[in-house]
Amino acid sequence: MADKLKIDIVSDVVCPWCTIGFKRLEKAINELGIQDQVEIEWQPFELNPNMPVEGQNLNEHITKKYGSTIEQQQASKQHMIEAGAELGFTFDYFDEMRMVNTFDAHILLEYAKDFGKQTELKMQLTKAFFSDRKDVSQRDVLKEALISVGLNATEALALIDQPEAQQEVRKKEQFWQNLGVSSVPTIVFNRKSAVSGAQPVDIFKQVLSEIIAE
Repeated sequence: MADKLKIDIVSDVVCPWCTIGFKRLEKAINELGIQDQVEIEWQPFELNPNMPVEGQNLNEHITKKYGSTIEQQQASKQHMIEAGAELGFTFDYFDEMRMVNTFDAHILLEYAKDFGKQTELKMQLTKAFFSDRKDVSQRDVLKEALISVGLNATEALALIDQPEAQQEVRKKEQFWQNLGVSSVPTIVFNRKSAVSGAQPVDIFKQVLSEIIAE
């Protein structure tokens, strides 16, 4: 068996296009029938590293950060809802939705990697935030996600307060930023080439086919 194609996905838990990008990549992998030939690792990126504990109303947050009007936001959300629906994912935007801090979630994703459960936990957290109206900065929500994918919640949650675990995430964030990653999703193949954004399935299929042919 040849070495597997290593795919690093630099992303955040509360990034809608990261979810859409992954679902499209996953579809491309499945349609090519190369599930056994790829290995995915999620890498941390915080869209809002300075987000306070209480979070911020999503509409206010987007207006402040990007300067977009409510009408533009509605159109963008509708676009995401439709893109998600095509891939079997539900985006449930609501007026009181809040952008939250995701640092703790990234610590747990590092933990999940050791058990081969990273993708499962990532999708569970994303679903909690976008589909189930849950605050993924809250420990009870994180605990629920850990249990749902069969991980030891007590052991995992204990890491959140450990300086070593915090440092590991910050180190990885810095590593990818130093390589020039400034937007997510950024999908890196064999640490040699990268694609940014939620590309169409056909583009992912083309990229994957070319790399595997090498």
